[in-house]
Amino acid sequence: MEPLDTLIHARWIIPVEPAGRVLEHHALGVRDGRIVALVPSAEAPTRFAAQETVTLDRHVLVPGLVNAHTHAAMSLLRGLADDLPLRTWLEQHIWPAEARWVSAEFVRDGTALAITEMLASGTTCFNDMYFFPESVVDAARAAGMRASLGIVVFDGPTTWGSGPEEYLRKGLEVRNHCEDDPLFSFMFAPHAPYTVSERWLREIHALATSYELPVHTHVHETAGEVAESVSRYGKRPIARLQELGLFTPSLLAVHMTQLTDEEIAECARSGVHVAHCPESNLKLASGCCPIAPLLAAGVNVALGTDGAASNNDLDMLGEMRTAALLAKGVSGDASAVPAEAALEMATLGGARALGLGDAIGSLVPGKWADLTALDLTAAATQPVHHVVSTLVYSAGRENVTDVWVAGRRLVHDRALTAMNVAAVLERAEAWRRRIAAADASSDR
Repeated sequence: MEPLDTLIHARWIIPVEPAGRVLEHHALGVRDGRIVALVPSAEAPTRFAAQETVTLDRHVLVPGLVNAHTHAAMSLLRGLADDLPLRTWLEQHIWPAEARWVSAEFVRDGTALAITEMLASGTTCFNDMYFFPESVVDAARAAGMRASLGIVVFDGPTTWGSGPEEYLRKGLEVRNHCEDDPLFSFMFAPHAPYTVSERWLREIHALATSYELPVHTHVHETAGEVAESVSRYGKRPIARLQELGLFTPSLLAVHMTQLTDEEIAECARSGVHVAHCPESNLKLASGCCPIAPLLAAGVNVALGTDGAASNNDLDMLGEMRTAALLAKGVSGDASAVPAEAALEMATLGGARALGLGDAIGSLVPGKWADLTALDLTAAATQPVHHVVSTLVYSAGRENVTDVWVAGRRLVHDRALTAMNVAAVLERAEAWRRRIAAADASSDR
């Protein structure tokens, strides 16, 4: 018989590839961190000898969720400045707070808090855009979580560096140190066309081509951003990115709430990926990404939470449900973004957007065993007539019981196995006290 490290039996398995497929009473085999086979549960004992057998006869097993856009360390700023429009929130509250508090220690502790929340809610990979990526690596490596790291660029100085040249040098150094670790991948991450000059956007394009890395940036987030670009440059941000050579299949464009029909068609022609962050966009009143027309045009759409300072959670299951419901409400079409499409955006769509579509995002042999199991026996998820619909419209993060990354079980019966959750929460509370004390002092 064929040896396995782990054999997981589940009531349902949704592999995502091929689309629309649901396997009932099947088992998934894992060896050396990768998926080996999916077979009927009755057949598995005659084919495989597993070191560990896991029986999830009340559960649905899906690919680990992929958070395609977040700022993980901003979990420490959760609730700091709510109910404000984006530019006011950023310029008068968040950026000043970051200038005062962000450090390697802040990012390590904030990322650990974010990872604790994400793993417990079924996310196995996150795409981060933040400072001190070396601290993000430290936190993710300690937790065993997969991460795509942004090499962040702004025109001006921050606590992480003096400007674009230093950001790029430091970011590439972190990337070089992680080159042999399969848990980490990298993207160039210019913050936005309004915070990075054309000179450095051109340089990033050249570096991305040289290193064969994707690019991750905020684009068309608000109507004000688009109007400002037209006033300053005589063209919309997408047109600027096209002229600079960045509007290609290597681009992950985040938010994209302000799109014309021609821009949607150009997204399809250019092969760009879109990261939709519905709850953050709703909370900041930034607008709604037209995902139904994008999907209809053939654009790959991923889902992200954005940071916990603007969402205010990192719950991809909630994001999936909101994305599906919002698309229906905006389009006036109840069939827009059906449950299967929402699940694909939260899994394979995200993987493709990060350049990881061949490695994660679906349950097919050869891919990493990044898996999430949800118990559907609670009253809120019964009866199960259509398991994908139940997953998207009824289940929540409270249903997540087990999570694996590269075959390693990081959540077991709702308990995190590789993290000291109490210590993570203690550090988060210490940061809250420091920030609150400083705010109280400044008010006097």
